[in-house]
Amino acid sequence: MSVQSLYTAATGMEALETKLDVIANNMANINTTGFKKDRANFEDLIYRQNRLPGATDADGNLTSTGIEVGLGTRVSSTQTNHTQGSLQTTGNPLDFAIEGRGFFKVIDPGGDFLYTRAGNFGINANGQLVLGSANTGWVVDPPVNIPNNAVDVVVTADGQVQYRTSDSPTLQTAGQMNLSTFINPDGLLKMGDNLYKQTDASNTATDGVPGAPGIGVIAQGALESSNVEPVQELIDLITTQRAFELNSQVVQAGDQVMQIAANLRRL
Repeated sequence: MSVQSLYTAATGMEALETKLDVIANNMANINTTGFKKDRANFEDLIYRQNRLPGATDADGNLTSTGIEVGLGTRVSSTQTNHTQGSLQTTGNPLDFAIEGRGFFKVIDPGGDFLYTRAGNFGINANGQLVLGSANTGWVVDPPVNIPNNAVDVVVTADGQVQYRTSDSPTLQTAGQMNLSTFINPDGLLKMGDNLYKQTDASNTATDGVPGAPGIGVIAQGALESSNVEPVQELIDLITTQRAFELNSQVVQAGDQVMQIAANLRRL
């Protein structure tokens, strides 16, 4: 008496549980600046080969098909969707959004390079442009220094950071913001806090001036919203829930078959 159906359905339930976790994370980050939604990819497991295709039968003829029974499924990867999120105007001169490809590059306190699509910047006590609140310590690379007497900050589409002071209305240069691109952005390691870290899968970053070929531009006074689509996530949630229920019914059906077979033995 085989119980393979129970284990096969169990793999489906386990994989779908992971997909539910991915959907839940997408839904939780609907309002997270620069968030990119994920998708769970599946692949079938190995097959039990009862008869190989093309085998010779008792009459010496080649069989056109075999007898192959699959042993279930598993999650092969979680893939990030890097499509552009909508821009939300904030009016804050230190809010920047990327239109197109690229990531902002920052340095953490340990000296490692990190990358982000979130452009909610601030100025720390040293006058440096930093990611998030002024206490995070993630300094923009290359560094941009804005003096304390600056009364206005202007960032052009190509990343030039300029400022005015109360003493002079003439724009002065504070620095240049670059954007980083990757051959395979799906290979970036998610660190939390809206940050990514490069890996061997993503390859090294290519830094360039915003507006250059293949690199996006910077929009000041705006933030990029999450690219999560609530309606699509709800549809995925419903279909995943139904698939989970169907697999649980397979487990129940397998249990009933085993019960019937066990009762037959007592006859």
